Amino acid sequence: MTHVATLISSPTAPALTDKLAEAARDRLSGSTIDWLATGVAADIRFAADPGHEKAIAEELRIALDAPVDVVVQRADGRAKGLLVADMDSTMIGQECIDELAAELGLKEKIAAITERAMRGEIEFESALRERVGLLKGLPANVVSKVIAERIRLTPGAIELVRTMRANGAYAALVSGGFTVFTGPISQMIGFHEHRSNTLIEKDGKLTGTVGEPILGQEAKLASLRELSATKKVPQALTLAVGDGANDLAMIREAGLGVAYHAKPRVAAEAHARIDHGDLTALLYIQGYRRSEFVSR
Repeated sequence: MTHVATLISSPTAPALTDKLAEAARDRLSGSTIDWLATGVAADIRFAADPGHEKAIAEELRIALDAPVDVVVQRADGRAKGLLVADMDSTMIGQECIDELAAELGLKEKIAAITERAMRGEIEFESALRERVGLLKGLPANVVSKVIAERIRLTPGAIELVRTMRANGAYAALVSGGFTVFTGPISQMIGFHEHRSNTLIEKDGKLTGTVGEPILGQEAKLASLRELSATKKVPQALTLAVGDGANDLAMIREAGLGVAYHAKPRVAAEAHARIDHGDLTALLYIQGYRRSEFVSR
């Protein structure tokens, strides 16, 4: 069966040399090297039995011993019709609740809880309630200040979503964060829709509570399944991306589940892992060339 190995490096520090690509091709007994972006991404087609894609990718990644990501998959069905993406530390570089906490001088305390939740060491829902409780009394209008001063889109986020949309895909931002952030951020990037949790406020201040039920791991999985059905996109043609333990269920079930600069447990269990590239890596994985990217 025809498979493809996609080699990807960071576009800001291109590390994929001809020598590395040739070494990968020889190791895979592959055919020609198809450059998707010079120095950044290339495809190598080769024959392999199905079911061993992740192992082949890991063995090749170790063998190359370079800052290069390796994703192996069947050559057919690479371009996906549905994207379900996490927000915090995936589509943006920050954790929004940690940045809100910074306004109260509590960032270190809350960030420690966030880290444990994202590693899967504590339950996400109870950790969220605990962290939101610490925000009680914070003026609600501080959100716009945090977005303007502290939140930065992950490089490649706009290109990923808008290129997929230009090619007929549906894109949903599904976050364990809050609607006050996913609303404006989804619009900046270009998502069709956003789903997340609601911070409760009264008299212009946060009450320290969050709307129930909380959107956590199971709700993210349910969103993937629902959108696959309603948008009539077969599961094999779905793509899920995230970095934390609450993303694992949707990452496991998607046609292609990607751990993006993720926590160790997530990187170990995902179909594919991106440790070096930016979010345009998810376009190269789908077979897009740099010349095909849409940014506006």
